[in-house]
Amino acid sequence: MTTGAPPQERSSTDNLLEAEIRQRWDAGDMQDAATVALRRYGPELLGYLHAMANATPRADPDELFSRLCEQLWKHLPTFRWESTVRTWAYVVARNLLRAEARAAAGPRGRVEGLRDTHAARIAAHVRSTTAVHLRTESKDALQRIRDGLDPDDRTLLILRVDRGMAWREIAAVMHGEADTELDPAKAAASLRKRFERLKAKLKREMAAMRS
Repeated sequence: MTTGAPPQERSSTDNLLEAEIRQRWDAGDMQDAATVALRRYGPELLGYLHAMANATPRADPDELFSRLCEQLWKHLPTFRWESTVRTWAYVVARNLLRAEARAAAGPRGRVEGLRDTHAARIAAHVRSTTAVHLRTESKDALQRIRDGLDPDDRTLLILRVDRGMAWREIAAVMHGEADTELDPAKAAASLRKRFERLKAKLKREMAAMRS
């Protein structure tokens, strides 16, 4: 099972990166801001899409990652900084996965090829340089159990355990930034309880597999 840095350690690193992106954004250098964001956050976002792929059998995580990069590149100039860019990127990734799941219920249409844009080229670079073990989690016993969880529970485990996100960030990803009625403190508390139940469930299933 992949274990990310503790949230407090991640926070310091992420704050520096977010400040770097914001500095370029404030200067109006959107290309540079987007490039920094995609190159630094791209590998973990690609890993997330691969980890979630089997929840939507017809989804191509590499294709979804390219679309994610295009969306982040396109919409970064209008980003309102109500969250970190990292959190926003996971919201976009979740929306893409949900849209793909809805589309999977119907006939498969023709997928339009991505344009040869700077974002598409960065996506290709991230795919080619991201270690295989980050793109496809090893299928040990715990990972097989995780793969059987519903997408929301799997996302919760990835964001907290693998990515080391703080609870309020996770709440923003899980509920979507558009939920203006969301109480961040209550949402975070609810997710902590859900996480504890998930840990207990995983522990029981692992024990059953060993017996």
